[in-house]
Amino acid sequence: MNIVPVKKEQHQNLKLAKKRNLAHVENQHIVPLTAREFAQAATSYPIIIVKDPDSTRFRPVAMLGLEAGENLYYGEDKWNAIYVPQSISLVPFTLGLDPDKEKTLTACVDLDSPFVGEDKDDPLFDAEGNETELLKSVHESLGRVYEDEINTESFLKVLQENDLLMELELQLSLNTGENKKLVGLYGIDEKKLQALPDAKVTEFHKSGLFIPIHAMLVSIGQVNRLAQLRNTSESTAKVSGIQFKPVEEKTK
Repeated sequence: MNIVPVKKEQHQNLKLAKKRNLAHVENQHIVPLTAREFAQAATSYPIIIVKDPDSTRFRPVAMLGLEAGENLYYGEDKWNAIYVPQSISLVPFTLGLDPDKEKTLTACVDLDSPFVGEDKDDPLFDAEGNETELLKSVHESLGRVYEDEINTESFLKVLQENDLLMELELQLSLNTGENKKLVGLYGIDEKKLQALPDAKVTEFHKSGLFIPIHAMLVSIGQVNRLAQLRNTSESTAKVSGIQFKPVEEKTK
């Protein structure tokens, strides 16, 4: 990748391809989500929380596959879901630091992407060097992503402060007789959620926190869709049983 800030001086002739695909996530089994996306994403993907291996930081993700390197939603001619997470739909654009303005985020583009080049279709700047509607919409979208990420951090902080995260593992039974487990996953602890004091329930309700929380809980059922997609794919290892299970339940 060659990600650089979009600058009129260097990129006045840069264009974006009309037709783009999601091949860049062909081998990704999880992709980042923001809390604002949960309600839409829950119609297609299991939404879980994972812990960053290099820190204590949590992040929400959509599950796209049942093991590393597997994306069951990707197809060369289509994506097997209506909603596409914004973390992958905005490619080849992303947020990055502006080298000319300290601590300022700006729109960046991956110049190595096959979707950009001077020989593509839609210009980022017009003949006078002004931003086109296309680039303006990219800026707006990236601005929303930034706000969404801040709100998502706050959402995760509330879950942690109220001890509402529960460690899960995904148990898989395959028709080969093999059993597999995906670990390091976290979901909402429903018992602790139901035990919240009335004042906290009111606070959550007024803050809109129950919308992403309930979306997460409902989304867990989409793991059956992952099994269905696996079983209709070319994979020889078909799923005969699948279940999310609390880790503490396993140890009893």
